[in-house]
Amino acid sequence: MTKLTPLNAKEICKKLKKLDFVKIRQKGSHTFWKHSDGRCTVIPIHKGEDITKGLLRSILNQIEISWGEFKKL
Repeated sequence: MTKLTPLNAKEICKKLKKLDFVKIRQKGSHTFWKHSDGRCTVIPIHKGEDITKGLLRSILNQIEISWGEFKKL
């Protein structure tokens, strides 16, 4: 298992688009993403801050993809 590294929120959003997730709404700095098969997640976008390892792991669990597959996108 490879180690998670913090990522910028914009990079995560780009990868979600490649996985066919659609941004359905935004409230403040939190964007809500949904896939046609029902998977969904929330990405906080805070300027100058990366998504931490713990939150990134939670997002990956919600979208049901491994770190290795996500990193390859």
